[in-house]
Amino acid sequence: MNIEKFKNYLISDEKSDATIERYVRDVTTFIFWLNGREMNKDLMIQYKAELVDKYEPASVNTMLASLNAYFDFIGHSEFKVRNLKIQKGTYIEPKRELTKSEYERLLKTAYDMGKHRIYYIMQTICSCGIRVSELRFITVEALKKGVAYISNKGKTRRVYIPDTLPKLIQPYVLLKKIKCGAIFVTRTGKPIDRSNIWAEMKSLCKKAGVLVSKVFPHNLRHLFARTYYKVHQDVVRLADILGHSSVNTTRIYTAESGEIHYKRIQVLGLVLDLMCRNTT
Repeated sequence: MNIEKFKNYLISDEKSDATIERYVRDVTTFIFWLNGREMNKDLMIQYKAELVDKYEPASVNTMLASLNAYFDFIGHSEFKVRNLKIQKGTYIEPKRELTKSEYERLLKTAYDMGKHRIYYIMQTICSCGIRVSELRFITVEALKKGVAYISNKGKTRRVYIPDTLPKLIQPYVLLKKIKCGAIFVTRTGKPIDRSNIWAEMKSLCKKAGVLVSKVFPHNLRHLFARTYYKVHQDVVRLADILGHSSVNTTRIYTAESGEIHYKRIQVLGLVLDLMCRNTT
């Protein structure tokens, strides 16, 4: 079971860095669990059952997707197992939803603490609605043109940059003496690692008064999606902006908390107390 060959296959298939990392990690964990035993369908079913006992259904399905892709790669699709059936939730949990006010508190905290890079990164991801892996396409050239061309998963899409963002980032660009290319990179010029961005965001939580469960880079993209949809009510256009091939995926991004739904139904006026009216 050659993990390195599998990794090279994923690279040639133009999977994102995050997907490659996840697939390799999940397959490596599974091989360690096998502990030298010869693979068969019964063992795979047993492993699936153990995953169900340890993890949330969505996490289990993510791991199974990695393993099923690996079985296809090695030519043993007979080992593949079905994903768990999960009823789609209508609402997102409040403890997972980053609000705009919380986002603003995170920004203020980052600015006050002198953490300028994460201050600019959060605003770039959130205002453009991009993935963390797409941050490398925000270049000096893109800021000048007001548009970035993002290539991801074999597709290229145009992402417009808010006029106010280049003006905001310009002092950082001048300070770092960035003449061309990607703006947010490591000292060696490589794209900033997702885990580093996450860790920097987490460090702001306590002082900003925001739950840690709400603070991760992809939630900034979700905030963009919800804000855009609230203003424009156009899920099809939003799907294009986010680079989704299915509108159903976009609907997940625009989900709201049950609390918001609760407040909305209070003003519908569909409960009539006729008894009260008759007594007046």
